[in-house]
Formats: sequence, structure tokens, C-alpha cells
Amino acid sequence: MAVDTFDLYNLMERDKILLAFKGSITSELLTSVFQIMESKMEDLQDTPKIRKRVFNVLVECLQNLYHHIDDFEVHGSPEQLSQRKSAIFSISRTEEFYNIVTGNFIYPENVEDISEKIDHINSLNKDELKKFYKETLNNGTMSEKGGGGLGLIDIARRSGEKLQYKIREIDKDYSFFTLTVKISKK
Repeated sequence: MAVDTFDLYNLMERDKILLAFKGSITSELLTSVFQIMESKMEDLQDTPKIRKRVFNVLVECLQNLYHHIDDFEVHGSPEQLSQRKSAIFSISRTEEFYNIVTGNFIYPENVEDISEKIDHINSLNKDELKKFYKETLNNGTMSEKGGGGLGLIDIARRSGEKLQYKIREIDKDYSFFTLTVKISKK
């Protein structure tokens, strides 16, 4: 069933979507997205401080998405592999908030770890989050993907809001992880 383009337009207009993408995340794509959003945000009436905060959170969210897409070994067609390695993201702007939403497939065995990390981050107040960031930074252990586990902590610190997430089981081999980050315009 084909998506009606006008319905999609109305949905994006209703939800105040500035930019949306679904597909493979590459470094070239990220460079283009950052340039587009920098240009779009210059046209909006927000303060330079808000624009900088939104842009910094966007960079961290999309780099996090880029670096942490699970390396799926899909048996089957190239289309199945492409689907599992693709992701989705959107940036929207309401009266009170910017919203950055990312989504990607993950292995079910990673669900508990991701949930625990985000729940722990969300349990911390601003000062505790700053302390946790410094402890993680000083810990010095690097993940398999090359990060030190700072991405989600940094997103929470910069956004000033609790991270919202949803994990949907697709089947026994895959789940879908959605992260929503709100950034206040105040």
C-alpha cells in the first residue's frame, strides 16, 4: 500500500516536523543534515543560546545513532539487511520544545542494558548527572564501538530533560529502539 503524499505532508505539518529521514546513516548524510539544520535554525526566531543547545543535542543524538546501529548478520535478501541497518530520525519544533526522535533496530540481548542505562541517567538530578559524566569520562574504558558511554549522559545533560524511550519487540531476533529527546525553548 502506497503512502499518500498529501497525508504524509499533513502529518508532518501537524507534528511540526522540520526534517525527517529514514535510511542508512552515513557520515556524509550526517554532514548534510547538520548543514541543513544549521541553516533552518538560523531562520527561526530562537536565541543563539537555544539554537546552539539544540544543535549540540542533535549532533550527539545522530552520532550516537550512527555509532550504535547494531551490526546485524541477516540471513536472506540484501533488502532485509538494509532494513535492519537503516534508522529513522526526525526533528520537530513546537511552541515550547524542540523534539529529536531517533529509531533503530537492536538485538534483544541489548534491550536490558540500554533500558538500565537510560533509567539510571533519568534517576539523576542535574548535579548527579554532572558527577556521573565526570566519573564515566575519568573511568577511561572504551566500548566496542569506540565510545566511552558518554553519549546518552551528554544528551541528558545538554537537553536538561529526562530521556524518553520505547523498545518494541519485533520478533525473536530484533527489537526496535526509539529515543525521544526534548529541548526546552526557554
